[in-house]
Amino acid sequence: MRQSPCICVAIHRESDVAEASRKARQLAHAAGFDKLRCYYIATAASELATNVFMHGGGGQFEVWRLASRPGIEMMASDTGPGIADIELALTEGYSTAGSLGCGLSGTQRLMDELTIDSAPTQGTRVRACKWL
Repeated sequence: MRQSPCICVAIHRESDVAEASRKARQLAHAAGFDKLRCYYIATAASELATNVFMHGGGGQFEVWRLASRPGIEMMASDTGPGIADIELALTEGYSTAGSLGCGLSGTQRLMDELTIDSAPTQGTRVRACKWL
């Protein structure tokens, strides 16, 4: 169960990616995560928001504290072209943008849960949780 309020950042510019990362780190700190895990969460937030910006053409980043179990949940969503092969996209080193290809796979390692809902031409929703 999510605890209000939700922190929402519209992702339309590169500076929005930094804002999403900063907000996620601040919320993680307020939730009681240690400094290292706050930076894990901020890094994961940056990767998710970057994907929304670069691959989805913009979208939304949201982060909440969880009430049912101590932790935080992040959701990144867009209405872009979607991910044709999610398993391949989670492979270390795979990139469609000429980057290092460690965004989704790195986020999966940094967070405790990662789920991806995507279909070609339908956009993408990525949910990530980190437990305290």
